[in-house]
Amino acid sequence: MAKKQNTAKNCPPFHFFFIPTLKALDELGGSGSNEEIYKTVVSISNLPTEVLDEMHSFTITEVEYRLAWARTYLKNFGAIENSKHRVWSLTTKGAKMLKDNDIDAKEICNFTAKKHGKSNASSDEELVAAESVNWRDQITDILQHLDPYAFERLAQRLLRECGFSDVQVTKRSGDGGIDGTGKLRIQGIFSFNVAFQCKRYKGQVGAAEIRDFRGSLDTNIEKGVLITTGAFTKAAKEEASCPGKRLIDLMDGEELINKLAEYGIGLNEVKSYEVDEDFFNSLVE
Repeated sequence: MAKKQNTAKNCPPFHFFFIPTLKALDELGGSGSNEEIYKTVVSISNLPTEVLDEMHSFTITEVEYRLAWARTYLKNFGAIENSKHRVWSLTTKGAKMLKDNDIDAKEICNFTAKKHGKSNASSDEELVAAESVNWRDQITDILQHLDPYAFERLAQRLLRECGFSDVQVTKRSGDGGIDGTGKLRIQGIFSFNVAFQCKRYKGQVGAAEIRDFRGSLDTNIEKGVLITTGAFTKAAKEEASCPGKRLIDLMDGEELINKLAEYGIGLNEVKSYEVDEDFFNSLVE
């Protein structure tokens, strides 16, 4: 089982992100993906690099982790909702809260605390810890201990599920930093030659690794994809999308796990139900 790192000291608490999350969705036109929300919140909050690069675990930064919990609390409160494709959107209630500047963090926290049988919001950290999804720790531990070639084969399978064709894993040595290649066809018209690299990291991939990967790409490669079990530093993300350079798409550990779950690769969904006690209580006259 992967061990959680020490809680970061510089990152604001998760309820700090309630307002930035609602503002981000508003700026994005009322809806946005996790990545879009993250980028907009970072811009709105003007968080320093040392905060953005703090790790919560081997696969996710502290900001990403607390943003995820902020979204969960806002969803429980009815301010936002999400689709099966992990796109979040403002509800009528959330839009009104933002317009009226009526966002009470304590009220939002107490709502979720009450829903989960807590008397108040003072034990938020306990609630978060109790609701941690252990299967993510388990799959993270497995991924980080996979044989390197097995990890490349996993990436090969995932890219095929994502719509890539002719996906080939290079030989174990002499690949010049490229672990595999493939083709991506969009709407049956546009196609791109893609190269991918896999890094089983327990920490962060930096800008230097992005530059090295870009330097290994042949002229016939239009796209590069770097897949890691860890996370990417702010500098790495900026380097990957640097104007004037060949763009590198990034898939961190959280996105990797999400994709494995989405396509059911090595993960089997177990469905459950949450009992609505208020409903049953309402039946009593």
